[in-house]
Amino acid sequence: MPKIISISTHQPPYTLQQSNAEELTKELFYEKIPKLERYLKVFDNGGIETRHFCVPPEWHRTNHSFEERNDLYIELATQYSVSVIQACLQNEAFLHSPISPEEIDAIIFVSSTGISTPSIDARVMNKLSFSDQMKRIPLWGLGCAGGAAGVSRAYDFCKAHPNAKVLVVCVELCSLTFQPNDYSKSNLIGASLFADGAACILVCGDEIIIDTKKPSPAILATGSKWMPDSENVMGWEVKNNGLHVIFQKSIPAIITSWLGPYIEQFLLEQGIYSEQLTHFIAHPGGKKVLKAYEDTLYLSSQKTDISREILRQHGNMSSPTVLYALEQFMLHEGQVEDTGLLVALGPGFCAEAVFLNWRG
Repeated sequence: MPKIISISTHQPPYTLQQSNAEELTKELFYEKIPKLERYLKVFDNGGIETRHFCVPPEWHRTNHSFEERNDLYIELATQYSVSVIQACLQNEAFLHSPISPEEIDAIIFVSSTGISTPSIDARVMNKLSFSDQMKRIPLWGLGCAGGAAGVSRAYDFCKAHPNAKVLVVCVELCSLTFQPNDYSKSNLIGASLFADGAACILVCGDEIIIDTKKPSPAILATGSKWMPDSENVMGWEVKNNGLHVIFQKSIPAIITSWLGPYIEQFLLEQGIYSEQLTHFIAHPGGKKVLKAYEDTLYLSSQKTDISREILRQHGNMSSPTVLYALEQFMLHEGQVEDTGLLVALGPGFCAEAVFLNWRG
């Protein structure tokens, strides 16, 4: 089975305490939103302590055009991609020796917080020594599901090409999408929740033999689930001044009624019950989302501790967030023969699931 050989994450330069983010939001929306004090409780109740951003807090005190935001997205997404790819290919925690970019056969680039044609992966190829025949697979519009979807598509590629080395790169700059003149509840919740981040994994096919320092999660199976007529659950509304977040409060209920039965069926097809999983690697969409996973899949809160800690330290970074959680499992938790389920939800409305088994 294809295996995840190495992983790295990147922390943007500006760190903001949640209490300071709340004060900034209060300043920007003062006298603009009725009952603002009541709504600001989402900052205290979301289980987030710190978040990291690509721009300083004062950047949001002035208006920025869609063009300015997107130009900055292209510049920084390229920069963060280069950094996190280099870190992944040289990660001494997993690799005995570095892997050259020239050895990579395909790159799957995942993002939904900016627009670029050519896509960011093409710009990255001008910065690193990739082969000019490398396959490029950009994925846009999957939002929070993108990290898990990227892992799944890397699995598909490596099943078709068992001698391949594939990078999955997820970069989201959610702070550049914040709209200071949008007084909707969705925008306020987004302001309390979303952050910036980047992650990269290296997936290798069966015929690639790389001696690693730690057990590696093999990808045994993947699954996708889509909900009809659910475009209004999560996503972007594109307006003249940029991307405006759509975020329905029904997401935890959807996990219970729609996702839970699907995940149970997916696991049964792998010959396992959710209670038997060694590791549950969830995209921490929010505090209520993690609780919904626990309730519907009969998981102890201990199973979501790492995802909850990622949420506490980083917030919801959209697509890379689940890979931040996976990194912690690969560094500190995974042992030979452990099983794991990696899950993320996103616009569509959709779910992506990846079944893992750690191998020596």
